Amino acid sequence: MAKANPLQFAQQVRAEVSKVVWPTQRETLLTTGMVFVMVTLAATFFSIADIIIRFGLDAVLRLAS
Repeated sequence: MAKANPLQFAQQVRAEVSKVVWPTQRETLLTTGMVFVMVTLAATFFSIADIIIRFGLDAVLRLAS
């Protein structure tokens, strides 16, 4: 594998970074809001699932004793 010239490497990195399409402030805020909504939904789902499993396990253990 050939070693790259540091100057050539820096030029290639700069060329690649210039191709990046950065999100707008609106897109960033929208995706951040979507993440918060999904985290809230996931936390709610797992909390409800935990309560149901705990209730079922308590019922089974009460019957066994």
